[in-house]
Amino acid sequence: MRRKTYYWISIALVLLLLSSLACGLSDGDEATATPAPPPPPATQPPAEPTDAPDVEAPESTTPRSGAVSSLESVQSAVIQIEAQGSFVDPQVGLQLNVAGSGSGFIIDESGIAVTNNHVVTGAALLRVWVGGESQPRNARVLGVSECSDLAVIDIDGEGYPYLEWYDGPIATGLDVYAAGFPLGDPEFTLTRGIVSKERASGETNWASVDAVIEHDATINPGNSGGPLVTADGKLVGVNYAGAFSVNQYFAIARDEAIKVIDPLRAGQDVTSIGVNGEAVADGSISGIWVASVKSGSPADRAGVRGGDIITMIEGLILATDGTMSDYCDILRTHGSDSTLRVEVLRYATEEVLEGQLNGRELEQVFSFAQEIEDQVGADLGEDFTGGTGYDEYMEVWDDTDTLVMEIPVEWSRDFDGRPYLADDGSLYAADVQASTDLDAFWSTYSTPGVRFLASNLLAQDYDEGSLLDEFGGGYGDCVYDGRFEYDDGLYTGLYDLYADCSDVGSIIAELAAVPDHRGYIIFIQIQAVTEADLDALDRILATFMVAGDMP
Repeated sequence: MRRKTYYWISIALVLLLLSSLACGLSDGDEATATPAPPPPPATQPPAEPTDAPDVEAPESTTPRSGAVSSLESVQSAVIQIEAQGSFVDPQVGLQLNVAGSGSGFIIDESGIAVTNNHVVTGAALLRVWVGGESQPRNARVLGVSECSDLAVIDIDGEGYPYLEWYDGPIATGLDVYAAGFPLGDPEFTLTRGIVSKERASGETNWASVDAVIEHDATINPGNSGGPLVTADGKLVGVNYAGAFSVNQYFAIARDEAIKVIDPLRAGQDVTSIGVNGEAVADGSISGIWVASVKSGSPADRAGVRGGDIITMIEGLILATDGTMSDYCDILRTHGSDSTLRVEVLRYATEEVLEGQLNGRELEQVFSFAQEIEDQVGADLGEDFTGGTGYDEYMEVWDDTDTLVMEIPVEWSRDFDGRPYLADDGSLYAADVQASTDLDAFWSTYSTPGVRFLASNLLAQDYDEGSLLDEFGGGYGDCVYDGRFEYDDGLYTGLYDLYADCSDVGSIIAELAAVPDHRGYIIFIQIQAVTEADLDALDRILATFMVAGDMP
């Protein structure tokens, strides 16, 4: 059965200590041997001695290596990358035709280069400056891994200097140098430090890397994707993160990087569905915020867009700890090419979508608020106002710790979680009520609020229809719009709609629902006075649940 998801998100996000360093706002051909002159024919008489001609000595047939062999030469193989495109930032919103910058390094004379996934994925075009050149070159992405935060690109041209991997032990105390083009500056930067920890945690809000080196060679925004090298210019790791306040910086370790880079350069994505995103968790919603999507990727084919939040994959709620850990573990378990159920919150349109990666496309799931608006239609009163939406929601429980739902913070001003008691004083049902003013909620049509009740005893005497008949109705100043079927994947039932109530024009929805086993029955009553209240109604019906043992 489908777990419930949320229909609204506070844009204030909780970021982790480890912060992304990606984006600031910017030939020798192989020699050929010269053949020696042929010997004179044996049938000719000996020639008169003459001065020997000047003959150029043949060049070696051994290819010359373009590999960097000194720290001074590292710059020639380090690149600055400008990725241009449109991205959806969780704090700023849609950014059209923006350019972010990062670093990278060449690993093959043909122009194969390594950088971070978050530098390039989803960009419309890449411009690359090699070794501080004044003119950019074009490049194309060969493969990406959002979980390892690595990408391999192919730069136009041939005959480039390149970096080779360090083949010694990467031990604490090893002298290392961070190379790159930080802060969008075209001037090459090299900083010095040591390896301070051989294996650090690689869990961040934008990646989940198994092997990470901690060092103290300073890196800044724009250093992401650049190399961490030894004193003789050999590769130790790929810089990708830093904690400035404690002078700790992190690089994807050599062995981890190599095993991912090899398939990437062959054009195969690794632990990736093709998104440039980050984990978000603010207490009311969690998931993977998508800034951009790689064209043709599983995410793109499913219909995921920039600005979406991937809330669940295979029924597992993502990013509850604020990292990409669970998301990446799912991809490592199943493989990126497997068919995986996915649920997405499209924040821009307040839709919840369901579909499959490598399967059926996303489509909108049941929106109760939209269903109500469609059903009551013209019966919406003239006084039913638009509202601006509620900024914050909170999770509330009844006093028996049985019922849970999310309500607008404003509705917690008048809250009652006491159980519903029978005439003899025994507990009859778990009950929770919330409003800005409960007395006004029960006595007028002008105050929004909710009541959520559930009971196993009621289930013995009533089904969904008879419960609505017994507990609901009686709104003489409202227009009755009818009884409709309800199914959210967890509960099924019936609901009644009342619209254009009194001179306020409010809406009342009453729901009776049961789980598959029908061991208890639920009754929910919600009064909506504005469009904002309809959003709250959707949030309540997306989050209500009998989560404890029924008393």
